[in-house]
Formats: sequence, C-alpha cells, structure tokens
Amino acid sequence: MQKRVLITGAAGFLGSHLCDRFIKEGYHVIGMDNLITGDLKNIEHLFPLESFEFYHHDVSKFIHVPGTLDYILHFASPASPIDYLKIPIPTLKVGSLGTHNCLGLAKAKRARLLIASTSEVYGDPLVHPQTEDYWGNVNPVGPRGVYDEAKRFQEAITMAYHTYHDLETRIVRIFNTYGPRMRLNDGRALPAFIGQALRGEDLTVFGDGSQTRSFCYVDDLVEGIYRLLHSNYAFPVNIGNPDEISLKDFAEEIIKLTGTNQKIVYKPLPTDDPKQRQPDISRAKEILGWEPTVSRREGLKITYDYFKALPKEELYKLPKEFKK
Repeated sequence: MQKRVLITGAAGFLGSHLCDRFIKEGYHVIGMDNLITGDLKNIEHLFPLESFEFYHHDVSKFIHVPGTLDYILHFASPASPIDYLKIPIPTLKVGSLGTHNCLGLAKAKRARLLIASTSEVYGDPLVHPQTEDYWGNVNPVGPRGVYDEAKRFQEAITMAYHTYHDLETRIVRIFNTYGPRMRLNDGRALPAFIGQALRGEDLTVFGDGSQTRSFCYVDDLVEGIYRLLHSNYAFPVNIGNPDEISLKDFAEEIIKLTGTNQKIVYKPLPTDDPKQRQPDISRAKEILGWEPTVSRREGLKITYDYFKALPKEELYKLPKEFKK
C-alpha cells in the first residue's frame, strides 16, 4: 500500500524539494501551505500527478487531513530575517500553535513527525563549531527572538510529546542551505549577493565581513532529512555543510562566479546577527551515515544558473508586503 506523507510549507524552498523527493520515492504526498512566503510556482509541476494533492491552509489553525498518514514533515515557517521581522506574530504562531497542531494530528493518525528546527536555536554561539549538546546563546526579546524562540519551543514541545505520549518524532537542525527555488530578495546572504551581482549593484556585506556561514546544497540537506526521518533517533541532529567561509570571502566568491566587477560595500551589523555558523555533523555521520557530497563550487554554479535564467522582473521584485 502506498505510504502517505504530509509536508507543511510545501510551496517553500525546502518544502518543495522535499515534495519532489517523496514523490520520487513512491509516496503519496499531501502538500500544505498558506502561501504567506511560499509560491505555488515551486510545486506547479506536481499538480498533474495522482500521487500529489495540495491544501491551501494555515497550520496555525486546526489541521484536518482525511485518510491515513504515515509521516508528517513540519516545514511551515518564515525562514529569512526579512520575513520574520515583518511578520513576527505569525512566525511565533507557526512554531508554537502550528507545531502543536501537527503533533496532535500525528498522535491521532499514529504518524511519525519530523520537525524542521534550525541552527538559530544556537543564537550567536559561544561554542564553535556547534554541537547538538550546546544549549545556545539567544536573546529572547531581540529582533531575532521571534524566530529563535519559536524554534526552541518547537523542539521542546516535540520532545514532550515524544516522552509523554510515546509519539514517534524526529528533530533536524538545519544550517544555511541554498539551491534553486530560493527567493532572490529574501534577505539572506547568498541570494542577496547573486541578485546584486545580476543587477550590476555593489555587494552589501554587514559588519566587517568576518562573520562566518557554512552553506549546504539543498540536495544534500534533503538526503539528510530523508535518512533522519527513517532512522530510530529522536534527539536533534545537525544537518549542514561544515565547510565554513567568511561573508567577505563569500562575496568575493560570488563576484568571481558571476564574472562581474562590483565592489563590496559595508554596512552596520544587524542586532544579534550570529558571528559564527559551522555545524558539527559527527552525529549525522555516526547515526545516519550522512555527510554532504556537493561542493560549494558545484552547488553555486547550479544555483547561479537558476537565478540567471529567471525572468528579468524577478531580479527587481520587492519582498512580499504582509498584513499586520
């Protein structure tokens, strides 16, 4: 019998790639998204398939899905600073109420639930690289607190359901990920740099550019998530690429990749912006037999080609405006 999986945030960057993977693996996929940051263009190629259906729904409200469910992947959430700074309350709701609703559905359907947590639970880390045992350095009332604390609560309530209700749960902590279907103007470094290069603008680096990030190609991330879902491990697992680079060096990489001659301009560092990001993936290697296989050079070329092929108006498209 064909297994059924619900993927929330299905029209988003990561959610849409997960839909593709589970369709490829022979699952019946139910995508759910309220489209506040997602885009139906990311999944329109799946609509003709009998093994795919879509629910336009906000998971912060009661979720009803008829029929059996084997797995739930909760990926609904704004994920870029430009989004969650504009819509802080929906960000908190999807991490708290949305997760609670997904947990209730998983309990009712006896389904295994995997939640998408993030390296942001580590805040501006005092430990480097970050291991899953590190509790983090988070400012709960700072501008990033709405996202950081939503994810931390999400982990806490998921573990509570696991221990109290004996629910099958998995927690993935996602580090910076990139690839096709990212939004150009979502405020994150990689699409921002490529967008500026394609528009002929100088590249904006915040602070002195010494802060680091570790970029994981989306196919590698999806493979790690797929393995974690089917593992027997309930505690958090870092999935990311430990190949660390400073944002100044990364901007120079993008200039070289795009063949442009823009300069780098520096602006003040935003409040609570993490100085370092590098995952310790020892746990993923040991438990899942997983590590990234796509080099940054290879992944960036694919991603740049994707952005370069977009209609010109996409380059100048402003971020979504959200209702309060």
